[in-house]
Amino acid sequence: MRIARQGLVILPLLMVSISATQTVTAQSQPAAGAPNLQSQSEQLFVLANQARAAQGIARLQWDPALAAAALQHCRRMVAEGPIAHRYGGEPDLTARAGDAGAHFSLIEENVALGAYAATIHDSWMHSPGHRANLLNPDVDRVGIAVVPANGVLYAVADYARAVPVLAQAQVEASIARLLRAKGMTILKDVGDARAYCANASKGNSGPGFLMRWQNADLTVLPQPLLDRLASGRYRQAAVGSCAPQDVEGSFTTYRVAVLLY
Repeated sequence: MRIARQGLVILPLLMVSISATQTVTAQSQPAAGAPNLQSQSEQLFVLANQARAAQGIARLQWDPALAAAALQHCRRMVAEGPIAHRYGGEPDLTARAGDAGAHFSLIEENVALGAYAATIHDSWMHSPGHRANLLNPDVDRVGIAVVPANGVLYAVADYARAVPVLAQAQVEASIARLLRAKGMTILKDVGDARAYCANASKGNSGPGFLMRWQNADLTVLPQPLLDRLASGRYRQAAVGSCAPQDVEGSFTTYRVAVLLY
């Protein structure tokens, strides 16, 4: 059995030095007075995707749930004063994002304060850890929040690798398609496979090989299973899915079992 565990990545926070001479590359600086929070968040979003494009990395898509989680933490940073990734009594990043409705297998966070969105982005790009988060090719979604207070902008960017939300039958169908592509006939009876998935009995039908695993990615089969399929000893397969076990944080993952005959 091979279980893939996803990890939480939180890199050191950054206290941004402000320079009045820095300029915005995405759009002009806001007029004096209260900034337009939506435009500030959008500006950081645009700048991030410009930076990724310059490096040949796929653009990020906006995620409203991540943005909601980022805003919750951004408001907490304003209330606390010193910026941090987590305060006493506050849920961790995975819990905040999960509670907001995000589904992910990887999540990262950048926090900062600065005079303008452009200075914040520039400081992230000149900090190795923050730059790595922003340019990480393994993330594909982002939610950004900006809150003004004390004459500066507080900013939070939550980056994640999105995971589709699938029902039990959809999970099984996804794995079944991969097995059919390997020449396997898929059995309609999923009872034994579902039971084995949940660590129960494997049934009495005598499979020649059994495997169960957890992963957020349903587009590839585990290598031990591929090796068995390549042996040519098996012609039929049963696929079952069940609730994941021992998942740390609010990561979205799927538990699957395959029985080969």
